[in-house]
Amino acid sequence: MTDLVAALRAAGVAEASAATVERAAYAADASLYRVAPTAVAWPRHPDEVAAALEVCRTLDVPVTCRGAGTSIAGNAVGAGLVLDFSRHLDRVLDVNPDERVATVLPGVVHARLQRAAAAHGLRFGPDPSTHSRCTIGGMIGNNACGSRALAYGRTSDNVVGLDVLTGTGQRLRLDGPDPAGHERLRGIVAGALATIRTEFGRFPRQGSGYALEALLPENRFDLRRLFVGSEGTLGVVTAATVRLVADPPHRALAVLGYPDMATAADAVPAILAHRPTACEGLDSRIVAAALGTGVQASMPPLPRGGGWLFVETTGDTAAQAVDAARRVVADGAAADSAVVTDPAHAAALWRIREDGAGLVGRGSAGLPMFPGWEDSAVPPAALGAYLRELERLLGEHRLTGVPYGHFGDGCLHLRLDFPLHRPDGKAALRAFLTDAARLVAGFGGSLSGEHGDGRARGELLPLMYSAAALDLFGQVKAVFDPDNRLNPGVLVRPRPLDADIRPAPRPLPAPLALAYRHDRGDFGTAVHRCTGIARCRDPQGTMCPSFQATRDEKHSTRGRARILQEMVDGSLVREGWRSPEVHEALDLCLSCKACSSECPTGVDMAAYKAEVLHQSYRWRLRPRGHYTLGWLPRWARLAALAPGLANSALASPALARGARWVAGVDQRRTLPTFARNTFRSWFAGRERRPGKPVLLWPDTFTDHFAPEIGIAAVGVLEDAGFAVSIPQRSACCALTWISTGQLDAARRILRRTVEDLLPAAAAGVPIVGLEPSCTAVLRSDSLELLDSPAAASVAGATRTLAELLVASDWRPPDLSGTKVLAQPHCHHAAVLRWDADEELLRKAGADLVRVDGCCGLAGNFGVERGHYEVSVAVAETALLPAARAEPGAVVLADGFSCRTQLADLADRRALHLAELLAGG
Repeated sequence: MTDLVAALRAAGVAEASAATVERAAYAADASLYRVAPTAVAWPRHPDEVAAALEVCRTLDVPVTCRGAGTSIAGNAVGAGLVLDFSRHLDRVLDVNPDERVATVLPGVVHARLQRAAAAHGLRFGPDPSTHSRCTIGGMIGNNACGSRALAYGRTSDNVVGLDVLTGTGQRLRLDGPDPAGHERLRGIVAGALATIRTEFGRFPRQGSGYALEALLPENRFDLRRLFVGSEGTLGVVTAATVRLVADPPHRALAVLGYPDMATAADAVPAILAHRPTACEGLDSRIVAAALGTGVQASMPPLPRGGGWLFVETTGDTAAQAVDAARRVVADGAAADSAVVTDPAHAAALWRIREDGAGLVGRGSAGLPMFPGWEDSAVPPAALGAYLRELERLLGEHRLTGVPYGHFGDGCLHLRLDFPLHRPDGKAALRAFLTDAARLVAGFGGSLSGEHGDGRARGELLPLMYSAAALDLFGQVKAVFDPDNRLNPGVLVRPRPLDADIRPAPRPLPAPLALAYRHDRGDFGTAVHRCTGIARCRDPQGTMCPSFQATRDEKHSTRGRARILQEMVDGSLVREGWRSPEVHEALDLCLSCKACSSECPTGVDMAAYKAEVLHQSYRWRLRPRGHYTLGWLPRWARLAALAPGLANSALASPALARGARWVAGVDQRRTLPTFARNTFRSWFAGRERRPGKPVLLWPDTFTDHFAPEIGIAAVGVLEDAGFAVSIPQRSACCALTWISTGQLDAARRILRRTVEDLLPAAAAGVPIVGLEPSCTAVLRSDSLELLDSPAAASVAGATRTLAELLVASDWRPPDLSGTKVLAQPHCHHAAVLRWDADEELLRKAGADLVRVDGCCGLAGNFGVERGHYEVSVAVAETALLPAARAEPGAVVLADGFSCRTQLADLADRRALHLAELLAGG
């Protein structure tokens, strides 16, 4: 391994690693396969790709190319060198609106290309559900299609030119049909015209094997179309020129409800006569799984049914698009239907469809649902019959599946509950896939409709193609990659379909601190929630802040999950909770909890990090920061005895430097000032007003650092007609103990707090929290730490200030003409939801600009030594640019961390919602 990395660096490939942490992060993609690579490299230029291939030829090392790693067939993992194009080869080189083409490097994310094209009123046609993070190179490798292939075609229909490096190192520029030369390949095709004409290109979604029909004389020997969909087995794409199209100006969405998915499929041929841009099938179980994720907040009620077709129509005017949708409804033979014209409602429905793979990551019994028979395809007219036979086959094999997919193209996505946790699990997988392959072949279909065959289906190709066709695959492969160096084990001489299955999670012997209520109390099951679909790599989301700042896979939610999975499995990562690889991967986790709401599979990396820290340091000496920053509420109560003295000491440069060193705080950080009078002392000296009872919970940050926020909240609540009380004794949520993994102490502290708050909750009195992270502990973390009816009762009674005010008849002050730049705290957005805050501000008339992204401070994370640069980089992804763009806006940030980061890095004072509503 070290020899390979040394050779790569000597050849000019600067970024390469054989470290276990990198190998673990890249050992799996979005499939059910796991293959640990020898090394990983991140080329910065196409010349480095060529150099890497030359090194691998010299050392006889196989090569696998990777974009976002969203492959569900196992064709983005490999045992040799993995080349990750997504970190550096991610640029749009040129957009030519006159010729309607764009030239890109292979690692550019689909959505980035779309934004560049949209500036000219254009778009790249194919749009896979992973469009926010999949790369154009990956789309070329798998011939990706997406929901709107009915209108725009597959990737192969939209590629104009390719720069390719073959397995022999030959550079090819493929920019049109009938290229000169290639006599050996021409001879192979000439000797097999009958086989190619009868077995290939039979219907649009025939994606299995090589697209040999592209080489027929009538198709003008189009090598571009051969390379698209070849899964990286023939050559490495280093640049691509793609066709752009103009979007129709108006869209409408017909939603048709049917008793079941097969009946929905029966309606497809009649609907296709209307030439829609999309016709997607969605099972009711996916919609049920979406409930509770926040998508339903803007989702319209769906028509009655057990399955639906989403049919998109377009027009030059809105009326034309709606009329087309109504004609679809008239011919759709649906039990119930609706035409959706609101773009926000349509976007919410499409998001459920896009998140399908993640939403069905768990079955009704709580067991994982796996890809494997993920994207079979048949001619659309046969889809209903195929679905019924497939359902019968599932029954025979005692499996459950949730179907959805591109019904207009006859392409079906299906996650299945293969019993891989059982000793006979692999045998059950093999038996079903073999029978399913025979079934789809009997319908004249394809094992793969868009994701490639990979490791999942390559072995099954003899059930679809003749021996002569399979021999052609080998001959074509030998022309471009005679040494079988590019993605070996895929398509030609494929690996057995059950050879590289990821191991099932095994229980860990240590008693766990958290309940893992949704994972049967098992940490291994929890971390195996990650299916690899990589929503965490979406640059438009909040998760994962450190990945957005570093672009390093091991700092994505998925990368961390993969490394934790390796720890649980004990293969690559072998030292359990204290494994260096685990701590390296988790070190830059901000515990923002964005993954807990944005990841469709429900990964909660903040909880996993807390558990790892708890297990690693239990009964051991901890880092200094755990005793200082982790015990902050204790030090704040101590400082409250003499706040003036504490502040004077911290104002001394020498003492402040010493305090930062002792606390493990970066010297570039300012230290907070303790309040001279706590909120509790202020509240004790005032007269209580009558009204509806509410319990205001003064958290540590409000009480000791920002009592003015609590004072403002009391004024607002009383103005709204509430009688405000506070707990008799100081109560802490134990947030800082949780974030540093001191979970035994956190449980004791939190249990006392719940006991103090329980009488109010039992009496039906709402409990209002002001600091989002502390409030989120009561609503979420307490359930995992305490797992008790008392914690559930308090969680159910806990409200944010906005939630309480929106539910009352209180009228907010008039904020018309006030530009408000709002930074929702990560825990607020992820756990509590920010919808009520937005509604309240809209009612007040505020001109609202919302910043979606983490502030980068995240409690103790951003102040700790070693995190400053990443903390600033995270702030630069969204918050700081927004602050610079709105210099005159009122900045709203409920989180103590967010306000501190803004003051430190932008010199902007931010207000809490209570202060804004109270008049600033």
